[in-house]
Amino acid sequence: MSRRESGDCGEVLASEMKPTNTNIPDYFHQVVDCQWACPAHTDVPDYIRKIAQGDFTGAYMQNRESNVFPGILGRVCDRPCEPACRRGRTNQNPVAICRLKRVAADHRDDISDQLPKIPKQKNGKKIALIGAGCASLAVANDLMPMGYECTIFEALAEPGGLMRSNIPSFRLPEAVLNEEIEYIVEMGVDLRLNHRVESMKALLGEGYDAIFVGSGAPKGKELQLPGREQGSANIHIGIDWLESVAFKHTKSIGKRVLIIGVGNTAMDCCRTSLRLGSEDVKVMARKPRDFFKASDWELEDAEEENVEIVVNHSPKSFVIEDGRLVGMKFEQVEYDIEYGRIVEQWTTGEVVIPCDDVILAIGQENAFPWIERDLGMEFDRWDVPTVDQTSFESTLPGVFFGGDSAFGPKNIIWAVEHGHQAAISIHRHCHGEDLADRLPVLMNLGSRKMGMHEWSFSNDFDPAARRKMEHVGLSDRFKDLVTEVELGFSADQVQKEVERCLNCDVQTVFFDSLCIECDACLDICPTQCLTITSNQEKEDLLAELKAPRRDPTQPMYVSEPLKQTARVMVKDENLCLHCSLCAERCPTAAWDMQKSMFKFPRAIDHNGSSPCQKTG
Repeated sequence: MSRRESGDCGEVLASEMKPTNTNIPDYFHQVVDCQWACPAHTDVPDYIRKIAQGDFTGAYMQNRESNVFPGILGRVCDRPCEPACRRGRTNQNPVAICRLKRVAADHRDDISDQLPKIPKQKNGKKIALIGAGCASLAVANDLMPMGYECTIFEALAEPGGLMRSNIPSFRLPEAVLNEEIEYIVEMGVDLRLNHRVESMKALLGEGYDAIFVGSGAPKGKELQLPGREQGSANIHIGIDWLESVAFKHTKSIGKRVLIIGVGNTAMDCCRTSLRLGSEDVKVMARKPRDFFKASDWELEDAEEENVEIVVNHSPKSFVIEDGRLVGMKFEQVEYDIEYGRIVEQWTTGEVVIPCDDVILAIGQENAFPWIERDLGMEFDRWDVPTVDQTSFESTLPGVFFGGDSAFGPKNIIWAVEHGHQAAISIHRHCHGEDLADRLPVLMNLGSRKMGMHEWSFSNDFDPAARRKMEHVGLSDRFKDLVTEVELGFSADQVQKEVERCLNCDVQTVFFDSLCIECDACLDICPTQCLTITSNQEKEDLLAELKAPRRDPTQPMYVSEPLKQTARVMVKDENLCLHCSLCAERCPTAAWDMQKSMFKFPRAIDHNGSSPCQKTG
């Protein structure tokens, strides 16, 4: 049962709605939708306020505490926070959360003196990390300040994993990547480049106290169709081809290129092809656009560069003439779609599309040929190690997995959170402690009141639209592989964009003992998210709400019985804009605006330090 289904935050369990227990951190955490949606739980509204105040360094460090790579993620994050943004419920686009992260990274001061201090006296525990990608680096970032000795084994000549080999420099500049990796490596990590681990058994015999596998999903999926072997010289696996380009082994490609697949890797492949001299690039998709895996902004950037995206074409064969690839044959497919799902499909014809090269970007897989199968480690039916989703430990004690190598391809921010959790488990393993015994998420609430009608945050609703990111002109961006396309926000754009944040982390906190049921808050609420009604069964209570409930997955607040009439105050968190008008209007201060601050435990918090205490 998920946290939202458990009833802990105040849904119905009996004939009446139970009062909401707001002491449970999950309740207010869910209300901060962007932070709730972020795997690493970055305090988005607070760092946006710091940017608004010109404190770029503070905003950067707050980001770094949770997501470790603010400059990198400010450019290439998959942005799970943005679809969740409360601004989207006002019939507007979400706040440009990701791009504001980049603002903090680009305009901060030197932060060297604010990085964690590394103890000279080590704790005697040695950790091996396989792969120098985001997951392993996050583990090292958390363990090095605790006195661990971390050795990272990397098969490539440079650290960064898929961040370096598969994300083109025109999206993620090398200088940004290097700087944020160096912050971790320079803590004293023993980084061994060009050092591919060939045997888990051999590594287990080297005396490490724990091993973390962060090797990613390094195997691109194949497409075994007629003509594949004969045309192999001009048929490329997407992630391998991007790596070859990144390390300057591949410097050109044909004039006509077909990209098979429509995920984010496919978008990087098509845009890179243009920079290597292609003139006609087509992305071939089996299904309609609504089923694409690529992010909307990735698709928009590719189409801005005149990449043609062809839908409803299913690959059938590679066309070979005189031993050379000259095209691909596709079946043209139509679909019957109901409620967002394909219920039927049929072929309407065939077509041959000429090309000089084909790049296969149809997915990635884990590959563990270097892990012997006689070590006691269990593998599932896909020949992938079985990994606990809480501790990230495999069935072989002391061997942990994270990032793409744990549960398949996701994205950088998920890998970072895997690293945080794996670091906790590694620390507890090294000290003989139960891996499941982890500190809870804790919460503090603090009033933002500065005067009778004054708050320490901007609470005006700014109707401004989302700022548009300016790009380098098409005539300039194809001159090389390193010109960053996105220019970043100007000072004026930053000023306007930060004001679009609705400060979801400044919570509307209700004190039922102070309420006199005057209805002032109900009268002034611009979204009708508040209702005072008699308590009753859930369905009957929902029928009494002033505004219909649109999203049942969002929390709903139900107060204790009010002292005047024993009715209850009900608040639909989905509709609330955190505008503070209820608190300003209330004559008895029954409503207050309070900043929620969450403590998400890291490995160092399990080291004898005491996290902040929870308050109501």
